[in-house]
Amino acid sequence: MATSLNQNICFIGGGNMAQALIGGLLSRGLPVTRITVSDPVEQIRQILEEKGIQTTTDNGEAIKNADVVVLAVKPQVLATVLQPLKGLLSDKLVISIIAGAEIQTISDLIGGSQRIVRVMPNTPALVQTGAHGIYASAAVGTQDRELTSQILAATGLTIWVDNEAQIDAVTAVSGSGPAYFFYLMESMIRAGKNLGLDEKVATALTLQTALGAAQMAITSSNSPAELRKNVTSPNGTTQAALEVFDRAQISQNIQAALAAAQKRSQELAQELSDKTKSV
Repeated sequence: MATSLNQNICFIGGGNMAQALIGGLLSRGLPVTRITVSDPVEQIRQILEEKGIQTTTDNGEAIKNADVVVLAVKPQVLATVLQPLKGLLSDKLVISIIAGAEIQTISDLIGGSQRIVRVMPNTPALVQTGAHGIYASAAVGTQDRELTSQILAATGLTIWVDNEAQIDAVTAVSGSGPAYFFYLMESMIRAGKNLGLDEKVATALTLQTALGAAQMAITSSNSPAELRKNVTSPNGTTQAALEVFDRAQISQNIQAALAAAQKRSQELAQELSDKTKSV
């Protein structure tokens, strides 16, 4: 298989994350005729059809001419969706963006195929600034890996991890990560209002500061720890705030929170595996 983007790509599920990937692919020059989406929801199909994308409700029909099949359904319908496709995906690269769905679980459902890549995306992919953690077994060749990277790079950063267990850590850091930053933004906006700022002013300052800090961290040769030290003058305002964080053990609590997210990710994967085995 060539590693250009000139492939036939089928999406099983056309929700927000699928639409983000489709938008990124189209912006990078993939012809609209190369994309097919299968989704049972008429409203979703209409949105996609307005962009010239072929849609259907028949998953079997959708995958017929596909080189790549992207699984983008909800975990609870995984078995229902994949069992009718058993044996039909062996000649295709399967990319799963389904939370908690382990490669073995998917392989069992589709008849033992090994050309499966597991991806943990995050919601900033909707604005082409996502962070995708990716894992594939040794059975997935170099060309398939390159093709996967090209497809996902349309919506953000791609990071390959060494083993599937690390996907649970990726889930804790970047998969759930946007919510942590939104939580901090909420708190800063609320604090700004309490300090006398208009809500719109507090919001604008908070969001721009978040954007600026992230951009500095991305472009600087210094680590976030060094950047923090650089803006913390002795006995200044920043130090006063950070001392409150330290007394509240914010760093330790963040680490405990991410560990809890990782543990829940592991539990959800096991629950989904057990559920599909019992179907």
